[in-house]
Amino acid sequence: MWTLPAVPAIGLDSLVMSDGPIGVRGRRWTADDPSIALPSPTALAATWDPGLARRTGHLLAAEAHRKGVHVLLAPTVNLHRSPLGGRHFECYSEDPLLSGLIGAGYVAGVQEGGIATTVKHFVANDAETDRFTVDNRVEERTLRELYLRPFEIIVERAAPWGVMAAYNSVNGTTMSEHAALQNGVLRGEWGFDGFIVSDWMAARDTVGAIRGGLDVAMPGPRTVYGPALAAAVREGRVEEELVDAAVLRVLRVAARTGALTGTDPVVAPADRPPVVDAAGLAREVARRSLVLLTNRTVPGGPAGADRPALPLEPAALSRLAVSGVAARDARVLGGGSATVFPERVVSPLDGLRAALPEGTVLWTPGADPNEEPQVAGEGFALRAVCRDADGAELGGDRLPNGQVQWMGDFPEGVAPEHLATVEVTGTFTPRTSGAHGFGTRGLGGFRLEVAGEVLYDGVEQPGSDDAFEAFFGGPRERGTVELTKGEEVTVSLRYTVPPLEAMPFPVVGFALTHREPVRPAEELIAEAVEAARGADAAVVVVATTERVESEGFDRTSLELPGRQNDLVEAVAAVNPRTVVVVNAGSPVEMPWRDRVAAVLLGWFGGQEIGSALAEVLLGAEEPGGRLPTTWPARLTDAPVTGVVPTDGELHYGEGVFIGYRAWDRRPDGPAPAFPFGHGLGYTGWEYEELTVLDDTAIVRVRNTGDRPGRETVQLYAAPDDRGAGDTELPVRRLVGFATVTARPGETVQAVIDLDDRAFELWDAAAGGWRAPGTGWTLHAGRSVADLRLAAPARS
Repeated sequence: MWTLPAVPAIGLDSLVMSDGPIGVRGRRWTADDPSIALPSPTALAATWDPGLARRTGHLLAAEAHRKGVHVLLAPTVNLHRSPLGGRHFECYSEDPLLSGLIGAGYVAGVQEGGIATTVKHFVANDAETDRFTVDNRVEERTLRELYLRPFEIIVERAAPWGVMAAYNSVNGTTMSEHAALQNGVLRGEWGFDGFIVSDWMAARDTVGAIRGGLDVAMPGPRTVYGPALAAAVREGRVEEELVDAAVLRVLRVAARTGALTGTDPVVAPADRPPVVDAAGLAREVARRSLVLLTNRTVPGGPAGADRPALPLEPAALSRLAVSGVAARDARVLGGGSATVFPERVVSPLDGLRAALPEGTVLWTPGADPNEEPQVAGEGFALRAVCRDADGAELGGDRLPNGQVQWMGDFPEGVAPEHLATVEVTGTFTPRTSGAHGFGTRGLGGFRLEVAGEVLYDGVEQPGSDDAFEAFFGGPRERGTVELTKGEEVTVSLRYTVPPLEAMPFPVVGFALTHREPVRPAEELIAEAVEAARGADAAVVVVATTERVESEGFDRTSLELPGRQNDLVEAVAAVNPRTVVVVNAGSPVEMPWRDRVAAVLLGWFGGQEIGSALAEVLLGAEEPGGRLPTTWPARLTDAPVTGVVPTDGELHYGEGVFIGYRAWDRRPDGPAPAFPFGHGLGYTGWEYEELTVLDDTAIVRVRNTGDRPGRETVQLYAAPDDRGAGDTELPVRRLVGFATVTARPGETVQAVIDLDDRAFELWDAAAGGWRAPGTGWTLHAGRSVADLRLAAPARS
């Protein structure tokens, strides 16, 4: 599933691949083998710091070595074309330059640790609907200026050792067979010398794939290569030289990563970056990614003075009301192949309670974003037991939660061909009394028993054409049991394994699910209101769920699930110091944003989010993040929303106008809730001077506040003449950025390098880049909507 076979005769070890991008899962997809869980890619992009991305790469390389992995299946650099993209939490930005530079930092860091990356998904894999079959129709200029551009930047600046071909087609050709883009552009024009691996099960045709430039078809062992490729060569349908070239590229990545005897790895063990404090780096990325969207002045600060709502003053907090189920059970990562299993998670509630005196923080659930049962977690002690058809035990696994995910690699002693049933068995100690719901997730036969009572004995049939969605989705509640807080009960879920030989690879995936007793929503909200009414401040944590943001499907709405909006409105009505923390990987609607004291965007903040959040809320650190994508006030305001194909085709009819480029194009239309690049800090900045010297822009800024701070200086180029028709230029485009730090009153300079591409467009007729024949003005500022300085660009 995750490996290439060893060839001992030539000294080739088995090449091991593993999903990222926020951690290294390893060969086995199981919670019994924990991994560091960094913040989501949208969070990393929100730092606007390629150097920090590089440092995360160093950490991930160390993790890969620890787990015996040679190739990390990351980063994902597809663009946020529409806010409905279900997998946008795993991508960086709506802007190709920001995506490319963050991605280049990530790739450089991982490969400096001697581990290969595979930049994905090449190319135009920007939505999930019908992702296996959709034909994305993208005109050439749009493809070059937007969707290919992040890959080009990464190849140019970081020389990745691998690229992953996407599932989708582009302009009629499936990407795993797209010779024009893989051989012509990627290898021919850009000089990429690494290997191209298919997305899992994306390779469909032997001859088309090898001629299209695909080197590795995953997963094995039954693929379009192997015996099928050998037969195609023998029959004269494929030239042997094509196979030689693919073999050479696989051997090259093996040599680079130390998996080929007789060659030295590119990075010797002694030259790898030093191992860092993993939890500390995860916490640093989390706090640097936090975006302060609003921070209003509220009465009643120290000595009665009005002051911004954040940071909170720890000494002035005798009671802090915290509400939202997500405050206790934070969502720290997105769903799908990006999933890893951290050894620990610090929730917002954990972080605040650790930072404040005991008894200061009062938590109420308020509202639960989960409208379905969740994978069994807190209070469960579980083990998986594997048996053959005669009931004999073959082996098993300890399960830190109720999820079983074995893809290709199974527990020791368990041969897939002999596996008949898997039983998740153990105990549950409830945190609350009442009617607890229990259920299943996955496809196949189940028998569920809790406290001696059989709740379900039946078969769950497929309900989706997407095998990935069928594998991960569809929790079903099977019954309830009255339980008492603190009293342990037994649980058992027996799963009948379908015939594995009929599958392209052996896979077992299912889960025991659980739901705490349901209380009326109005009662929960009223309880939160009473807690907030007399508190010095209130923090409400709202979140999306895995059924809202995940791989395998797109979103249909930007609304927060459940009664979370009602909770915010009710708490804010009784406490003027209400701070809302948004636990989401991509945009959500916030109809209450102008009626709360502050809004802080926490993304999917990784395993240390609670500690980072406490540091920022209480003022030990400042929020360092800036939006890497535009947040609309309402879905209906967004310029581009189409993600559903028509007759198998999805037309990118908006051309180069996505994200802020599209919002700028319609000045009389609705404004976004928060523009691209937006983010507040805890100090003030004055932009003093912009100087342009040849290929460099220098921006002088001064910290005008009373505390140290970090500023993200953004540089945009605006054409004096935008042109029209096929050569119409955006009102402005991001051409560079830099982060600087300064003490109170200190003046510092941001130095931003420019390249020719910043002032060019793709000429499809000429087949190349050209200057559009207009002058340019450079604008420096804090966001695309807050530009402070201007100067003519070089001619």
